[in-house]
Amino acid sequence: MSFKFPLATATWGQEEQDAMQRVISSGMYTMGANVQAFERDFAQYVGSKHCVMVNSGSSAILLMVAALFYTKNPALKLQRGDEVIVPAVSWSTTYYPLYQYGLKIKFVDIDLNTLNYDLDQLEQAVTDKTRAIMAVNLLGNPNDFGRIQQIIGERNIVLMEDNCESMGAKYHGKHAGTFGVMGGYSTFFSHHISTMEGGMIVTDDEELYQILLSLRAHGWTRNLPKQNLVCSDKSDDPFEESFRFVLPGYNVRPLEMEGALGIEQVKRLPMLIEERRKNGKMLQAALANHPDLIIQQEIGESSWFGFSLVIRPGSKLTRKALVIKLNELGFECRPIVAGNFAKNEVVKYFDSEVHGILKNAEHIDQNGLFVGNHHYPLPEAIAALSCLRGSI
Repeated sequence: MSFKFPLATATWGQEEQDAMQRVISSGMYTMGANVQAFERDFAQYVGSKHCVMVNSGSSAILLMVAALFYTKNPALKLQRGDEVIVPAVSWSTTYYPLYQYGLKIKFVDIDLNTLNYDLDQLEQAVTDKTRAIMAVNLLGNPNDFGRIQQIIGERNIVLMEDNCESMGAKYHGKHAGTFGVMGGYSTFFSHHISTMEGGMIVTDDEELYQILLSLRAHGWTRNLPKQNLVCSDKSDDPFEESFRFVLPGYNVRPLEMEGALGIEQVKRLPMLIEERRKNGKMLQAALANHPDLIIQQEIGESSWFGFSLVIRPGSKLTRKALVIKLNELGFECRPIVAGNFAKNEVVKYFDSEVHGILKNAEHIDQNGLFVGNHHYPLPEAIAALSCLRGSI
């Protein structure tokens, strides 16, 4: 089915086409100079010391969790059985690495307006057993990191960020994804920029950066500096060092073509975010105080991944009727991420618990959806959404 207002559209131009052709002409397709250049440019964009590109945002979260098991820093090191707090609404690969590394997962409710943590519930959920918090910035909206840092206080709690949906978002002028010890991003087709598939991890921690470099490619030493923080000094003989494995890593390397695309896409990124923000302001003006629908309440500067529409508690409107009406208007729509993830069948495999009652997550699960936002003006789409007022 073709939609007048799809969830995602291409952000490429001739520059991206030319970049791919240059890689094809070079005959060098595996991770190389283009990936390295994109990592440098993206780190500079978000204001982080280091960036490691991987093959997906999901792999970015996986390596972030893994790195905390191999750090020598006791303030950051995790071990099996440690408790990690997560929001109940996110994508599956926010949770899977935590399960795969044997961590205890504690689900906390979200705020019905911001779609991020219910901060009062988060504060109540933190105990002496809490070792880490995964902050998920949902649909472009950064968390209130000022309040989260207050909640953490002097406790030895590691903050990580799943920022796969919120590239370009800022809180008090600082990029989302750079508040935690590491932050993960996605460059999948439907996200703010696209390298086809791809993801990045940013960090200011030199040791974690080097661990990530090793974990990304088999856990070997090849990509580490001679004097490094992961293992003993490397041999000067490249033959001897070719297949030296020091960590139980993965092969989640990106392609050189994806790096070349990223170089061009990050040049566009300020404009892409600015246009999405303009559309977000139009939406806020058009649907403010809607009698039946709640739109996302912005924290800081959202990068407006998409436009959420949540049916107000007590409204007679049903999601089924809303979906039908949106489809008639030409909108492609989806549930808000994975809804209340704690009710998914896969959770039976987790070592997990629910803090309190996931009232808002369940309401979102049954009564929420989102439509697409884009990098170009959407006056017709916003006008169509404003017509929902009293028309369903």
